[in-house]
Amino acid sequence: MRALEFLYGTAPGRLLLRGLTRPWFSRLGGRVMDSRLSALAVPGFIRRHGIDMGGCPRDRFDSFNDFFTRRLAPGERPVDPDPDGLLSPCDGRLALWPIRPDGRFPVKGTAYTLEGLLRDGALAERFAGGTLWLFRLSPEDYHRYIWPADGERGPAVRIPGLYHTVQPLERGQRPVYHENTREYCLLATDRFGPMVMMEVGALLVGRIVNEPDEGPAVRGAEKGHFAFGGSTVILLTEKDTVLPRPDLAAAAGGEIFVRQGERVGTASRRSPPRA
Repeated sequence: MRALEFLYGTAPGRLLLRGLTRPWFSRLGGRVMDSRLSALAVPGFIRRHGIDMGGCPRDRFDSFNDFFTRRLAPGERPVDPDPDGLLSPCDGRLALWPIRPDGRFPVKGTAYTLEGLLRDGALAERFAGGTLWLFRLSPEDYHRYIWPADGERGPAVRIPGLYHTVQPLERGQRPVYHENTREYCLLATDRFGPMVMMEVGALLVGRIVNEPDEGPAVRGAEKGHFAFGGSTVILLTEKDTVLPRPDLAAAAGGEIFVRQGERVGTASRRSPPRA
């Protein structure tokens, strides 16, 4: 945290940050984390963050990224069986943010717009008045993510950008979700109406790795993963289509830790037909 305070809170730090947040720096970091030498950092990282490796069928890794993108054994992230349940796509800290009718949503004191997030004014209008589901992953979290619902997926849209950290300190100082590299697709579902699923890169996350966009999205199936670093998954749902879990609704923007596959919301009876 002291390093972040220096980078984002001082003039010399902000000058250094201009280089650290550029794509080339994250690509360089990715190459280092893909090297065999980087595997030496894995045991210390596991100890430092108290990571439970009991659910992983492997105990040896070729590189740090090989460890970071590891798959857990089947059954370690059970999927809620009710098809009316909206799934958490990942492990992470979830906060819900209402989207105002004008398409604005404030996150930690920073004002955002859907149009700025999506770079698509017509698509942004569809979700004005709805809900933004913000899943923030820390480096120690499991960094694979799944589809939260069944549906027909649209083409992937990639928005190049920078790689700011998504830690709370930084989110209150810069519009990171407007500036960071991100990728999203529109998902047309029967139970939840249209939704957007977006992956946002962060400092040292040079790769958002999604499976080929072929065929329908299958609830609980893997969509992709992040390479090393913290990152974010965002869902957008339209107004009155999903009822958030009571504890999440009561958190009023506060973060609650959730695991991949657990139910975070339920389809509303007013859910519109597939878009």
